[in-house]
Amino acid sequence: MPYIAQVEEMNKRFQAEKGYAPKYIILTYGCQMNEHDSETLAGMLEKMGYEKALAENEADLILLNTCCIREKAESKVLSHLGELRKLKKDKPWLIIGVCGCMTQQKDIVETIRHAASYVQLIFGTYNMHHLPEYLAQILSDDSNCYNIFAKEEEIVEGLPAKREYPFKALVNIIYGCNNFCTYCIVPYVRGRERSRSIANIVSEVEALVHDGVKEITLLGQNVNSYGKDLKDGTNFAKLIAEIEKVRGLKRVRYMTSHPKDFSDELIEVLKKSQKVPHYLHLPVQSGSSRILKRMNRGYSKEDYLELIRKIKEALPDIAITTDIIVGFPGETEEDFQETLDLVRKVEFDNAFSFVYSKRPGTPAAVMEDNVSAEEKKERLARLNALLAEFSHKKNQAYLGKTEEVLVEGLSKNNAETLMGRTKSNKTVIFSGDEALIGKFIPVKITEAQSWILKGEVAL
Repeated sequence: MPYIAQVEEMNKRFQAEKGYAPKYIILTYGCQMNEHDSETLAGMLEKMGYEKALAENEADLILLNTCCIREKAESKVLSHLGELRKLKKDKPWLIIGVCGCMTQQKDIVETIRHAASYVQLIFGTYNMHHLPEYLAQILSDDSNCYNIFAKEEEIVEGLPAKREYPFKALVNIIYGCNNFCTYCIVPYVRGRERSRSIANIVSEVEALVHDGVKEITLLGQNVNSYGKDLKDGTNFAKLIAEIEKVRGLKRVRYMTSHPKDFSDELIEVLKKSQKVPHYLHLPVQSGSSRILKRMNRGYSKEDYLELIRKIKEALPDIAITTDIIVGFPGETEEDFQETLDLVRKVEFDNAFSFVYSKRPGTPAAVMEDNVSAEEKKERLARLNALLAEFSHKKNQAYLGKTEEVLVEGLSKNNAETLMGRTKSNKTVIFSGDEALIGKFIPVKITEAQSWILKGEVAL
């Protein structure tokens, strides 16, 4: 990439003039896909001579990598841009950029330009790899660069990445989404499904393991749609089987699965796997077949429960989490009771529950919304109370057991304790030396709360 060398040379001149290397910070909103994109952006920036800043006021380049799944995420971005106004005034050479899903929406570029005219750089999800070119332009003539591609391009392999953790990594296997759920903006901002080849994915995993990675998470808007566009018999089950062969790899996780594409072949592969933990995130969104049809999810309540039955039969100890939307347009109290009934039948280990958020441009945005804000809030409270009940029940079953935990770092709420995850993706808090970070260790569970486990090292 010739522009990388060009920007690197410009940054050397910056360092000679200012006395320090230019610094960057990336503020990431949204899902693991966005987190992985930010790692790629950071990798390119460091190749160009930027160093990571510890705080925004240290940065010479600030990128906001945005999400648009819910209105609240957009509001946070616009609010934060307002907070950066003074920083730009105090440091005129500061480059402020906005990228990611939010920028792919209609009229968003004009919204940002009107609200924050000091934003010099705006680009979308399809042209992230052009960042060096855009920075070269801005650094050359101090111009603005707003570039949003209307359509996805071919997958670009081999981009550098700056991973957050040396011992675990995110690996994208498929981009885009073909499902067009009526509430979801993703197909419009991430494009159609494009799968990477098995060879490229396995090669990346092997390189990561060689670099010290012990756990990978395979990413896609719908990982089990993987391979459909390749039309050569490749599928997610076959990919898992190939990754399983990589020597030195300890764990393989994946996010996120769609119920309509969860095949019997995949269940069989997971049953035989020695590296895929018995944990599954399987968004249901609603327990009402009528609402699921309005959502265009492609399955009924009965279909989902039958799939759960087959999975639990093959993997009796599996931990299952989900996503649920409350107050979708047209949802009645009877529909909501169907959701509560499904939760009782499945007994999820955990769930991410949300009040429906209207996304302009989606079919659901023009549906009549008959549920008041108060009713949505009340239903969400009832749902969360039930989910907490089952989460606590599931966690109680871990008391006294010794679990293999990958130590991820210091606890966010208590710097004197460590945090890690079990095979079933349960968060465990325990005391221990920082030297344990990045290692798999046995932890005996001594306390079970609704959302976390606590324990003690059992070495």
